[in-house]
Amino acid sequence: MSPGTRLGPLRARVFAATWLSYAGFYFVRKVFGVVKGPLKHSLGVDDLGVSHLFTAYLVSYMLGQFAAAWLGQRLSSRRVLLGGMAIAAAANVLSGAFLSPSRHDYVLFLVSMVVQGFAQAAGWSNNVALMTQWTRRHERGRVMAFWGTCYQLGAVAAKAFAAFMFGWLGLAWSFWGSSLLLLLIALLFYAWGHESPAACGLPPLDDEIDDAPKGTDGKTRVDGAVLRLIITMGLLYFSYKFLRYSLDSWSALVLAEHFTLGTSTAGYLSTAFDWIGFLGVIFGGWWSDRVGARMPVVFMMTIGLAISTVLLWKLGLGSPTAFVVLLGAVGFFNMGPDSLLSGAGAMDVGTRQQAVIAAAIINGLGAIGPIVEEPVIGWLKRRGGVEPVLLLLVAVSVVAAVSTGLFWHSLRRRKILL
Repeated sequence: MSPGTRLGPLRARVFAATWLSYAGFYFVRKVFGVVKGPLKHSLGVDDLGVSHLFTAYLVSYMLGQFAAAWLGQRLSSRRVLLGGMAIAAAANVLSGAFLSPSRHDYVLFLVSMVVQGFAQAAGWSNNVALMTQWTRRHERGRVMAFWGTCYQLGAVAAKAFAAFMFGWLGLAWSFWGSSLLLLLIALLFYAWGHESPAACGLPPLDDEIDDAPKGTDGKTRVDGAVLRLIITMGLLYFSYKFLRYSLDSWSALVLAEHFTLGTSTAGYLSTAFDWIGFLGVIFGGWWSDRVGARMPVVFMMTIGLAISTVLLWKLGLGSPTAFVVLLGAVGFFNMGPDSLLSGAGAMDVGTRQQAVIAAAIINGLGAIGPIVEEPVIGWLKRRGGVEPVLLLLVAVSVVAAVSTGLFWHSLRRRKILL
């Protein structure tokens, strides 16, 4: 079989394996937000107490991003991902085992969340690095738009599965069931998740020359100008990840408490953020390939994000229908820029060999947003209810719109295509 004939099927398998890999990471990650209410009761804590658990996870996830970049330069991304999936599944099994209102189990649950955070950090940057090896620059917006649905559709499926398992077998199995699914995905990834065309005896894709500087140890280095762009993109990503994790972590609880809905029903309805967000990712990727740049699309969709967030604040608490519809609108305008910055943008800002570094730094800096979000929203909700929380989301979306506009203007002035 000729190299050209082999490339298509291999690319399809890598796409499927990496898509399922990151969706699988979400199955063990999303349980926490869906069962936050029952978890509060089981562990005997309030909103602030349960927020500390997720904050611990988020801190370890953020630090783990930089560890993942380091590992991705020394080990194959394939090996890092297989290890991350195995550890994430094991940590979730332990989380399900520590569910009682005792100080001892609370601390052990917190430790399992820290381990989960480090394991989850392997997922994004190393999957993006694999996809960079198997895609050409001119197609990345569309390809990564469809690939990026792994964290929209994956989140929808994960939330629905956690709600189903909670209703069927109880709180512990919300954690344990997702671990079993992730282990099955890891087995498929082992068979299909090839590191690069070269690992399969094929020549590299030829539309991009990898002339990144190398250090004395032979590892890829990032020059100062590219590093500054990567860091700026990471700081911009803070706002989108703050908003995404805020609504992802708290919307099910708000639906349950404010509108007196059951845990399973609220969990199902909260997936509107991800369902409609899925469409935003597809639209943003298609539009960015059409205009040949990512940042103009990021800016225009962020204007829509700011408007949608204002409407959620003003109208969303009037009825569960209004809240769910506007939650979906926020998801659409948030997920598009989120995917472009952390996916195709991270792939385009440097060379193929720099992709794992760019994706890890952007995602790592962005991950500070959820770290700040969790305790701040827990405190605001306890002190003032839901309305001041929504007002905070408005402020963050406005800052995001202004910041991305200034960054795009700076790129145009310097004639940098990104």
